[in-house]
Amino acid sequence: MSPAVVGAPGSPRRYLHSLWLLSARDLRVRYSTSALGYFWSVLDPLVMSGIYWFVFTQVFHRDVGENPYIVFLITALLPWVWFNSAVTDFTRAFNKDARLVRSTSIPRSIWVGRIVLSKGIEFLFSLPVLAMFAIFGGATVNAALLLFPVAVLLQVILLLGLGLIVAPLCVLWGDLERTTRLVLRALFYASPIIYGVADLPGVFKEIGAFNPLAGIFTLYRVGFFPDQWDTLSVIVGAVTSILVFGLGLLVFSRLERPVLKEL
Repeated sequence: MSPAVVGAPGSPRRYLHSLWLLSARDLRVRYSTSALGYFWSVLDPLVMSGIYWFVFTQVFHRDVGENPYIVFLITALLPWVWFNSAVTDFTRAFNKDARLVRSTSIPRSIWVGRIVLSKGIEFLFSLPVLAMFAIFGGATVNAALLLFPVAVLLQVILLLGLGLIVAPLCVLWGDLERTTRLVLRALFYASPIIYGVADLPGVFKEIGAFNPLAGIFTLYRVGFFPDQWDTLSVIVGAVTSILVFGLGLLVFSRLERPVLKEL
């Protein structure tokens, strides 16, 4: 394809074209080596949802979340899988393609962007599962469902910011890869996935609202469960996502040269 079609070197159009090619390559490689292919993008959250649904509805008395609980779970588990898998991949974003990162002329931030995009596409591919459970589970929808794309946008901004911080730091300090995975395990339970922000007792409700994922997951949920709306968590989630993105740009600009030397 000629440069006239994809844009001049260094142009946003060329950057987006390269981003799409790298993301599409990741998806092709991932699915071509798997017999289940697309179903892997939904199997993990589906199994997790099934386990938590069984534990909290069939084994123990559930006093968190809303009905249908399976829909309540999936509306947060699907974006969590996107978040968790993307941040995990950030830890080896540059080491995985070290030779290409060193030799390429395109901005190195594209190695972060491609992870966000490819994992985001997998998230979009998994949405039919949410629709299926919402229909057969008897969930109702309201006008707040229009906030769903806003949640997607905020998650993209948050992930890009985190990726621009985590990816270069993991090159310079290898132990951060394992540390990040431990933090993600704790963050799962610290985020309103199996419960809602409103279910947190006392002061923990205000503390929990300062987790940016709380506001983002709230925006995913309110289209099905309007009572889950929490103004503080949504505002904090939006502001924090933007601040993390700005911090990521600053950190990446200062660490790019040391990262290239380390690679």
